[in-house]
Amino acid sequence: MAEHHYKFNITMTCGGCSGAVERVLRRLDGVKSYDVKLDSQTADVVTGEALDYDTVLKTIKKTGKAVNSGEADGEPKSVDG
Repeated sequence: MAEHHYKFNITMTCGGCSGAVERVLRRLDGVKSYDVKLDSQTADVVTGEALDYDTVLKTIKKTGKAVNSGEADGEPKSVDG
């Protein structure tokens, strides 16, 4: 089964911010792994083939954090979804 690799730049100012992003990714069906880094303000997400970029983006945005940029499988994507 194929995987998708998504990367997001997210405005996170504290451990609570990164923790909120980690919690929503942990609960999202189809996420195989994730790495949320407060120091670089990034989230790297590996998903199964069925989980699309827009679903992951919307899930992260539910935390109230600003998503500044994103990419899917190495290609820049819109964050205005």
